[in-house]
Amino acid sequence: MPVDGRVARGDATRRIVLRRAVDIASVEGLDGLSLGRLATELDLSKSGVFALFGSKEELQLAAVETASAIFAENVVEPTLEVEQGIARLRALCANWLDYSERRVFPGGCFFFNTGAEFDARTGRVHDAVANASRAFAQFIRSTAVEARKAGHLRESVDVNRLAFELHALGRAANADSVMFGGTEPYALARAAITARLDAAAVP
Repeated sequence: MPVDGRVARGDATRRIVLRRAVDIASVEGLDGLSLGRLATELDLSKSGVFALFGSKEELQLAAVETASAIFAENVVEPTLEVEQGIARLRALCANWLDYSERRVFPGGCFFFNTGAEFDARTGRVHDAVANASRAFAQFIRSTAVEARKAGHLRESVDVNRLAFELHALGRAANADSVMFGGTEPYALARAAITARLDAAAVP
């Protein structure tokens, strides 16, 4: 059955709007989004953009969902292609730092920035950002657990602390690079992560 042309055009417009929305939000925060602004910037009908989302909150929630999909494409999916164990854990850290350094989002890691914006708030947008951030933290931990089960990490390694440390190093690299510019924070984070994983690995 052929797809209705109006539906296809609506889906294409929605993708265009959301790609611009996540780029804006990565720099200015989710509060920097407005349906009118996006319509003007993209030379689209304001009524058409409003019809796609209905409210600023719905736009913000859709932006979080879109950013999650982009993050998964750049970080999670390539990581899952690597064999379970410490190789996958190293790949996860490398993919995450690469995603941030390449500025897949112009403001650096979308979830670091929007997390800082919404961390002390309540509501649906806070919950969406928090859930996405929590899911990634849990992915780091589960990948570390897999590496220990595979016999690649010492039994004495506290996987919760290891995952927290890896997460903290990646976040610090993103924050310092966005604030001060340059790539040195990523080089420092890569060296620190390599040293930490080497120390945790079974000889």
